[in-house]
Amino acid sequence: MSRSIGRTVTVDVDVDVGLEDFDTDDLIDELERRGRDYNTKDVDGDWNREILEQIYTKRRMNQPFEAELDHLIWRVVGRIS
Repeated sequence: MSRSIGRTVTVDVDVDVGLEDFDTDDLIDELERRGRDYNTKDVDGDWNREILEQIYTKRRMNQPFEAELDHLIWRVVGRIS
């Protein structure tokens, strides 16, 4: 009769790493590896901010902003319903 002996080991590890220690591209790659797609390729953050500022300004001035919103959705999501 064979007998298996199990062993439990407990290890405490101090990790002193913050998110700022990781490269943005490495974080995106890890998220994509986990099946998350945040469509960051070909997305221009400066352009997004500019169009959002236009939408915000028009909204505050009670002006139509649907065209800019549609354009933003098209650029980020790739479709309009």
